[in-house]
Amino acid sequence: MERIDSCSGEMLKGMFVAATRWLEKNAANINSLNVFPVPDGDTGTNMLLTMRATTDEANRAKEANASAIADAMAKGALMGARGNSGVILSQIVRGLAYGLKGKECFSAKEFAVALMEASSHAYKGVSNPVEGTILTVIREAAAAAQNEALTNECDIASVLETAVNVAKESVAKTPTLLDVLRDAGVVDAGGQGLYVMLEGALHYLKGARGENGLKDENMICSAPAVVQVEQEMEYGYCTEFLVKGSELNINVIRERLCSMGESVLVVGDDDVVKVHIHTFNPGAVLVYAGALGTMHQLKIDNMQDQHQDFIVAKDDQSEVVGGISTVAVVSGEGLSEVFKSIGANIIVPGGQTMNPSVEELLRAVASASTDEVIILPNNPNILLTARQAQSLADKKVAVVGQTIPQGIAALLAFQPGDDLDSNVEVMGEAVSGVRTGEVTTAIRTTKLNGVEIKEGQTIGFIDGEFIKVGNDRLDVVSALIDMLDLADGALVTVYWGADSSEDEVDSIVHSMNGYHAGLEIEVVEGKQPHYNYIISVE
Repeated sequence: MERIDSCSGEMLKGMFVAATRWLEKNAANINSLNVFPVPDGDTGTNMLLTMRATTDEANRAKEANASAIADAMAKGALMGARGNSGVILSQIVRGLAYGLKGKECFSAKEFAVALMEASSHAYKGVSNPVEGTILTVIREAAAAAQNEALTNECDIASVLETAVNVAKESVAKTPTLLDVLRDAGVVDAGGQGLYVMLEGALHYLKGARGENGLKDENMICSAPAVVQVEQEMEYGYCTEFLVKGSELNINVIRERLCSMGESVLVVGDDDVVKVHIHTFNPGAVLVYAGALGTMHQLKIDNMQDQHQDFIVAKDDQSEVVGGISTVAVVSGEGLSEVFKSIGANIIVPGGQTMNPSVEELLRAVASASTDEVIILPNNPNILLTARQAQSLADKKVAVVGQTIPQGIAALLAFQPGDDLDSNVEVMGEAVSGVRTGEVTTAIRTTKLNGVEIKEGQTIGFIDGEFIKVGNDRLDVVSALIDMLDLADGALVTVYWGADSSEDEVDSIVHSMNGYHAGLEIEVVEGKQPHYNYIISVE
């Protein structure tokens, strides 16, 4: 068996291409880990899109040495990062590049040092590191790799194999470190994604030294010279639907759909399956789905149009006064109109499970006609991406708020004649006075805070904290209203989603008026996905 004592830039690129392809094959499974009990962001998809940006940039590198390739990948990861998992992954790649700085090739010990740098950068990139996540997995894997490199005369593949084995063990332990994972019966999605990537890179190295390390020879090529990056589907149609049938086989459906497009998400059970796919031929997808059963909640978006309308208000953006522009990340036609009507200058499509990349936010900032910009991420899973864009922008950028109601309150508090710092302060005060209730449907059976939750039940949150589960949606909404401690004169705004009905909204408003006199209640058709209701109280 041939040893790999030195790794070139081309081999490093080959490792990352293999890691990306292996991640693509497992992305749907990774996504399924972090949708409990609601869609909480497509970790697998976010990591995959981040990695594609990473390898695309590596292919554009002007030099082929390890340092240049690593630097290019770090740039690609940084600009392409999506969601919290993608941002942390970009920091891992950045740390790896830092550890390989100035190197034409690298040895097993140098590779282990670079992995330690990757771990260090990942922790530094998070304001409040949480164990039991991808951070734990990279830390333990890197430490094991370094110990292996220092105590044994081993090659690069052996060091990476040690990292892979420890990463697998570390992922398995994540439920013991995070109660929410243990209660839901899953491992950390980001940690699983990292393990899969490391495993993919190992397959590549084993193939390069003559071992049969591949689980699927069609997925990863064995020689650096012939490994090619599959280009990300630039446009096409984002297609989503439910299929109701009997004896539905999720694995078979997922495998078939993977041959029809990308960013495939298939979750559910034997009777109901939820599908998300990016495809150039939605007709073929629907024909296949129609043979499985009856289709419901069909939604097809032309991503070419979405790309052209990426900056929705670009051509007719609100007049910018005082030299400050506002960029809001919003999902849902109704909510987009709300943000535009109260002064948002630029709308970036995105939100829950639709996380924009750092580069997309930077493009929005750059398109603003002012040198100062305020970003309203409007979703906790977009916060890190927004802060990454803030640190990279050529303009002075601030980030305010984490939820839709907070973003609206911040915009309403915006003072056109004041400077950026003053506005950030007053908008921050407005945000602090807003409480957010959210009502959605559990898409899997799980447990939160010791409470059993069954798939299909309605669940309610206040400021991200689980409050109530029940079979009757109105009962859950009423429980949230009671917990929000509504006082006379309070302003309550109910944003109803794409899956809610006007009759149900009327019942909710009637109930609130009956039990809480003196309220000022506004109802807005937000048409937001995933959440039946978003309730704002000020």
